[in-house]
Amino acid sequence: MQYPPLPNLFFNLSHDSKGSGGDFLFLTRIKKMVTWTIKRFDELTLDELYNILQLRNEVFIVEQNCVYKDLDGKDRSAWHLMAVEDDKLVAYTRILPSGVSYSDPAIGRVVTSSSKRRSGLGRELMKRSIEACEKLFGKISITLSAQVYLQSFYESFGFIVMGEEYLDDGIPHVEMSRKPLGKSTE
Repeated sequence: MQYPPLPNLFFNLSHDSKGSGGDFLFLTRIKKMVTWTIKRFDELTLDELYNILQLRNEVFIVEQNCVYKDLDGKDRSAWHLMAVEDDKLVAYTRILPSGVSYSDPAIGRVVTSSSKRRSGLGRELMKRSIEACEKLFGKISITLSAQVYLQSFYESFGFIVMGEEYLDDGIPHVEMSRKPLGKSTE
């Protein structure tokens, strides 16, 4: 029987050192450490900027086979939320203040490394992105442009569709908004 891989875990084999008379191996699961950092553009190191652009390129351009202008001039106005594991950027979002993309603050360039998908890291990324928006801008609405196939993922965080489906660089998208908790969604 095959079991699905355990996300963000590795195993440590150790021998029984208690002298129990047998040679037993113990399998210990040890969770890998993901470090979360948020920085403004002018605080990023060259290596961090390179890693961000590399991950965005790998997923949005190569994996999705979509040639588009990733460097859109908005990175300089943004906060950059990064998840790093073993010195490798594994997840990232770009958080924009009001007036840059939408009238509300926005979460964009949401990306998780292909090696970390279905591990819960994407959910943690969105949770932390929403928290960062609330800390930076207060409890106000947040907007994003979602690829249609991810609509239910964003709905699970309280985002609702705010218009018709449209093509963005040939990929179906919808605009979505999340109202602050305790306020009407109308």
